[in-house]
Amino acid sequence: MEQKSDVDARRRVWMKRGAVAGLALTFVAVTAIVAPRVQARGGLGGVPSGKGANCGGAFADDFAALSAVAREAEQKPQSQSWVYAIRTTATYECLSYAGDGNVRRVRRKALAHGTGFGYRQQNGETYILTNQHVAEWPPVTDDEHKVEDVPPGCKRVSDALKIVESERDTYDRDDIPLQRVVTDRSMDMAVLKAHALLPILPWKVGRSADLKERNVVDVRGFPLGAFKATNVGKVVSTYDHDDEKDWDHVDFVVDAQLSPGNSGSPVLAVSCRTGEFELVGVYHAGYAGNTPLNVVVAIDQVRDMMTTLKKSARRERGEVSSLDRKARTRLFSGLEGTIDPFFPFDGAVAVARPRSDGALVFEVMSPAFPVRSTPALVVEDLAEGSGEVYGELGRVWVGGRFGLKAYPKGGLDADGQALVERVLDGLRANAGLALELRAAQGQASRDREHYEHMGKLERQLRRASAAQTDLASSLTDLVERLSPKVGEATVGLSEAFAPPAPPPAGKNVAQGPGMTEAPPQPETPAR
Repeated sequence: MEQKSDVDARRRVWMKRGAVAGLALTFVAVTAIVAPRVQARGGLGGVPSGKGANCGGAFADDFAALSAVAREAEQKPQSQSWVYAIRTTATYECLSYAGDGNVRRVRRKALAHGTGFGYRQQNGETYILTNQHVAEWPPVTDDEHKVEDVPPGCKRVSDALKIVESERDTYDRDDIPLQRVVTDRSMDMAVLKAHALLPILPWKVGRSADLKERNVVDVRGFPLGAFKATNVGKVVSTYDHDDEKDWDHVDFVVDAQLSPGNSGSPVLAVSCRTGEFELVGVYHAGYAGNTPLNVVVAIDQVRDMMTTLKKSARRERGEVSSLDRKARTRLFSGLEGTIDPFFPFDGAVAVARPRSDGALVFEVMSPAFPVRSTPALVVEDLAEGSGEVYGELGRVWVGGRFGLKAYPKGGLDADGQALVERVLDGLRANAGLALELRAAQGQASRDREHYEHMGKLERQLRRASAAQTDLASSLTDLVERLSPKVGEATVGLSEAFAPPAPPPAGKNVAQGPGMTEAPPQPETPAR
């Protein structure tokens, strides 16, 4: 029996040996896509609508429900010409130190193949749907975003996409370049564009919500990137919430035998009403362990992106709500009276507290916390931003073994100021997610929906925190450089929770080293 630990890490994106596959869909209307398609007058050529051939719902359990017209159309040479092999390449730059201490730059190339299909023609161009992991390589390699033969810590400096015959195609004169139009990481979907008129999906887009277990499916793509192939299978589960890696969307599960390179393949079902194929999903990943189960992105959630060519408005995992005035108001109100204002920042504990004048005070504790209670960094977030701006960076305190050293507003050098502002944005975002999570925890016992929402927010917060490793490392360097040394003046944490006193009359607000008194103003002559 498979253990739960294996189940939790069951899914993987096929990347090895051209394993990324792109899927292209055809969509011309908001509710259905109808490219040039064969239609029969006065009937379906032999199969009564909704009767026989295991047609107990919207889609058939047997390919016998396929109409004679559809069968004839599928026999034509162009029946699969709308499905394409996509070659995706990238160049990464990897930095290291040579024996003489100089920085060495080494470039490594990555190549993979996937599947894509055209779904719309417009203004002499063809739009192609595929997986996001086919269309985009990771900007930087790390433990969660691996690229074969490229070590962690390398930066992508260039990439390219094009349609080819197969992975063995070395003649590039007839390759068709592709351009990214929109990508959605959480849904693992992307729309590409070719500056040419190419064949597109000849069937309408169906409703994946109407699928039932045991419905038959037809999957078309380029397994291993080696050749064009069709696989068939059945729906074994109509719902699987996919939250592996960066994903956060709804899948259904099929038992069709698919391979690396099939990612992005169109998944078709047979309509019981028309006897024709309908697009119901896009294959994007398989289960680990050589199981015959594969997950398909349900097409209902892709429709808007296909028509508007814009990313879904929902939040992706690891992303946060817009950092605007409304978000600040929610956080400030939520923190009032809170007894556990803690949240993670990389591997550290952070705290957010409201202040009587409307400011927020953020603390990042040192790695020695709670043995050492002095924060490594304290930041004053003033509510003085104009318009919809979240807030404004105020005073900063840097902590060490000897206490806190105060830096007035604007008192850091340019690099330090920029870094602390980036840290502050991360703290704001994490604190907002943590507040949402606290509220969701209070509702989690109501029903499964609220319980799963709590789990989703918890994963978002963990991922957002984990993405701040480089920022936290830079902050550690800053704290080591600016923390108080022996003999330097230090202050207590209470200073951060006391609103700053107004500047003396006739003087500028302290802005750091080099600031002087305001120049004297001429007296107004007596009348």
